[in-house]
Amino acid sequence: MVGIVGYGAHVPSYRIKVEEIAKVWGDDPVALSNGLVVNEKSVPSADEDTATIAVTAARYALARAQIDPSKIGAVYVGSESHPYAVKPTASIVAEAVCATPKLTAADLEFACKAGTAGIQMNMGLVESGMIEYGLAIGADTSQGAPGDALEYTASAGGAAYVIGKDNTIADIDHTCSFTTDTPDFYRREGQDYPSHGGRFTGEPAYFKHVLSAAKMLFDETDSKPEDYDYACFHQPNGKFYLRAGKKLGFTSEQIKQGLLTPNIGNTYSGAVPLALSNILDVANPGDKIFVISYGSGAGSDGFTITVKDEIVERRELAPKTQEIIDDKTYVDYAVYAKFKGKIKM
Repeated sequence: MVGIVGYGAHVPSYRIKVEEIAKVWGDDPVALSNGLVVNEKSVPSADEDTATIAVTAARYALARAQIDPSKIGAVYVGSESHPYAVKPTASIVAEAVCATPKLTAADLEFACKAGTAGIQMNMGLVESGMIEYGLAIGADTSQGAPGDALEYTASAGGAAYVIGKDNTIADIDHTCSFTTDTPDFYRREGQDYPSHGGRFTGEPAYFKHVLSAAKMLFDETDSKPEDYDYACFHQPNGKFYLRAGKKLGFTSEQIKQGLLTPNIGNTYSGAVPLALSNILDVANPGDKIFVISYGSGAGSDGFTITVKDEIVERRELAPKTQEIIDDKTYVDYAVYAKFKGKIKM
């Protein structure tokens, strides 16, 4: 069965608190934190971008996979903040992890679910026999206009997954997708910051797709919430995540390990891959995981995953997600604005 051979995560160490941003714009930090269920977010340094995050996560994933990088036949990097408009991030990652030159590589974009789309693509290539192993990464250094609601959540981070049939630490039992043309969030070429549909991003967009994909996954696997030990969903904020879990019938115990947004913000394409990596860091052999991603535009990918015995030793071969998140340094708004390029010279 096709599954996860190795995984790795990375989150920049800089953080900015919601109250620091609110102080600049005259907003109520308590109301914002309570309403969004976000306390602080990660901030990429001046020398960090989607490529550096992806490379670090990929190296950790390969450390856990314990395979020769030259056996990787495909590298897909999903992001909506690739450092180049014309120049693939995937080739940078492939070169950095010594996987070149015998492989296919491409950058993917489907808002926040491009990373899970890369997992599905690699699953197909592995299952068909075209490649032995594939590398799928979801990473972002997301944007939020000064003073916009997104500025309180848009952050940076990502995770990488080596997909294959041999030496797996977790099997992907089933996957499915639910996709429509729903323009809830978008950014045209050349625009610095994205636009969003406000309240429209909730019920018609996020919840419609996440809940529909979840129902499809339950139906196709003849399963129900109580059959799973863990569940995680896309988390544009903590409020949406918790509401989705409750609507689907999962308990707080099942979903709490995957909830990272309160402490690192919305890492966009990195959100679900990071949530899953945090679950894999603690899951026991035999545990079952329910995963639903979401990308504006709009669509959701669903996965059911079963953890294997091999995970116990191999997850110790790279830093755990929570360890990475706990390594942090706070910055003020001026430093944050400099790092994010919000100051135009």
